[in-house]
Amino acid sequence: GTLMDGTIFDSSEGRDPVTFGLAGRMIPGWIEGMQLMSEGSTYMLYIPQELGYGSQGMADIQPFSPLIFEVQLI
Repeated sequence: GTLMDGTIFDSSEGRDPVTFGLAGRMIPGWIEGMQLMSEGSTYMLYIPQELGYGSQGMADIQPFSPLIFEVQLI
């Protein structure tokens, strides 16, 4: 995951793939984007702040930040 200025705040590069469900702690933009993907596809998810962390922010992510993720569904 990156911010609009290119700052990386999370990466799974070099790590084992992650398995997770869509319910629970996922931001709405991930839930929406993942439902559109088919197995083997790679998407760039451009998530507006209202589908991300919104006014609360998260760790190194400032409030109202749009987010960018490159996601591969395997």
